[in-house]
Amino acid sequence: MDKQKVIISTNLETAVTNAVEECEHDRIFILVDETTQRLCLPLIGGFNCLRGADVIVIGATDENKTLESLTHVWSCLQQGGATRHSLMVNLGGGMVTDLGGFAASTFKRGMNYINISTTLLAMVDASVGGKTGINFGGLKNEIGVFSTAKSVILDTRFLRTMDHENICSGYAEMLKHGLISDEEVWAELINFDLNVIDYHHLSRMLENSVKVKERIVEEDPTERGIRKALNLGHTVGHAFESLALKRKPILHGYAVAYGLICELYLSHVKTGFPIEKMRQTVRFITDVYGRMPVTCDDYPTLLELMTHDKKNVGSDINFTLLGGVGDIRINQTATKQEIEEALDFYREGF
Repeated sequence: MDKQKVIISTNLETAVTNAVEECEHDRIFILVDETTQRLCLPLIGGFNCLRGADVIVIGATDENKTLESLTHVWSCLQQGGATRHSLMVNLGGGMVTDLGGFAASTFKRGMNYINISTTLLAMVDASVGGKTGINFGGLKNEIGVFSTAKSVILDTRFLRTMDHENICSGYAEMLKHGLISDEEVWAELINFDLNVIDYHHLSRMLENSVKVKERIVEEDPTERGIRKALNLGHTVGHAFESLALKRKPILHGYAVAYGLICELYLSHVKTGFPIEKMRQTVRFITDVYGRMPVTCDDYPTLLELMTHDKKNVGSDINFTLLGGVGDIRINQTATKQEIEEALDFYREGF
């Protein structure tokens, strides 16, 4: 898998122009959702390098990360005369970059694409690393391919278009990166005030967070080994997220935050993660994210959803756990009883 170019932008037009010029193309298509069409497209729509581009619009939120939306994008590309030499510019959050990257990677067996991330979640997670895909059959990211964008452009001016809940959603992935990195990064993250955001400070932490993911992805691009570190919080988190899709959908980062509570508990019990650091992290998460309502009656559904996790081997549910901050333990398993105890801890606290 090719290494993608990640650009921390200080001049958005220059960054986009350079990225477009590096991709030979006969046509340009810009993919947006209904929210980024309104809030973000005006910031790039007047750039000379994008003059004459066709705009494709899909519905906003993860509920639209579906086969139907994918088919709509493919149809627009076909009707717009796209070829394998065309270029897709994905302007949006993780849903847009995931779906748009998958559409571009499969249309005509693959066309180039660029991600311009507009949410904190996309900047630190979805748009970096080459994972693309859609939800299917009630499961998160069930269908997709590894395919890297030619360039990923990160410009923090987009963060000022975001509501507080979406900032917090992206921050959960940054917290995960801190936990798999080192104690200094972790401590800085759990002491940051998300109620009074210092955007300059946030931008610096964002850059560090992206470097953590880039380093891991470069070492293991197709998730055969250490890249599984990035799944911390996601085995349980994706189960929470899939359960919520059947009720009241929650943002991905909130699901990851809830998953981190459970998986830090498992880390403490199974691999010796220090209890005080677990408490500090869980206290930060509950203060910022609250808790998704879950009862004991939900446990069988959550366990069933976890069995569909793509990391699993055979009948074992696979976790990434920690022996300490930065002490990564991939390919860990837990019994049904241990997982239910972690869910009890999530519900009841400490």
